[in-house]
Amino acid sequence: MPASKRFLPPEAVKRVQQLELRARHIVEGFLSGAHRSPYFGQSVEFVQHRQYVPGDDVRHVDWKVWARQDRLVIKQYEEDTNLRCSLLIDSSASMGYGRGPMTKFEYASILAACISLLVLKQQDAVGSVLFDNKIRSRVPLRTSQRHLTDILSSLENAAPGDKTNLDSVFRDVVQTFPKRGLMILLSDLLGAEESSLRGIDTLRRAGHDVMVLHILDDDELDFPFADPTRFEGLESDDHLTCNPRALREGYLEALERFLDRVRRSCAASKSDYLLIRTSDAPDAILSKLLSSRQNTRQRSVRR
Repeated sequence: MPASKRFLPPEAVKRVQQLELRARHIVEGFLSGAHRSPYFGQSVEFVQHRQYVPGDDVRHVDWKVWARQDRLVIKQYEEDTNLRCSLLIDSSASMGYGRGPMTKFEYASILAACISLLVLKQQDAVGSVLFDNKIRSRVPLRTSQRHLTDILSSLENAAPGDKTNLDSVFRDVVQTFPKRGLMILLSDLLGAEESSLRGIDTLRRAGHDVMVLHILDDDELDFPFADPTRFEGLESDDHLTCNPRALREGYLEALERFLDRVRRSCAASKSDYLLIRTSDAPDAILSKLLSSRQNTRQRSVRR
């Protein structure tokens, strides 16, 4: 099946186009300047203070300086009008799981395709990296509409394979993309929790804006198994044959502790985080992402 049909089906394109119209209204009046970015927004860097003059927007007053020094100053920012969006797509073995209509990797690929389309429509640059324990495929940052084909081809030629190691992979990513930009990670974060969380922190310490799209199958979140089952590790040789009903409560408690650690780690590194089920509609997820970007930008301007 052609990549354009497998990972960007016509119904998804239609939903994305409808989302574009909704998103434009959501962020209208929010972004300023000649480059009006209706989707993922501009990056904003604090540059300096200047003295407040009557008529300035009081929302930009640095109230911390006023509290310390009893003087009114305005925060000034430098806007980077060319968004650089890098999609970091986990193609490790665990991403191949899925009993529903699609695997986690296929779901991540659909999201990556839709995000790429949105970024290119706003005439910004998008690229992709597929990885497991090392980088398997790179598509450089480009702004051409035809560039979508390169990203889809990369997804089409990939297959979930080895173990996950985000720590070493993201050190490589930081060297590959030295300029600050938006890094969107699509992964189940399974297999190597500590190295995965260190890898996310590596991106943030390098100055990148990070969004973590934590993709899990409904089976992994709900553990609906009832009959005697043989569970096999996708990134190890371990296996377990058991009555899953006896494991369900303990499994769900362990899962919640895992999710809590991930959320806390992302919050500590100031990375945006979204837990996603493979049964979630992609357009609903994109709407949440855009809302998250809007909130992130508002917090950045208020600081």
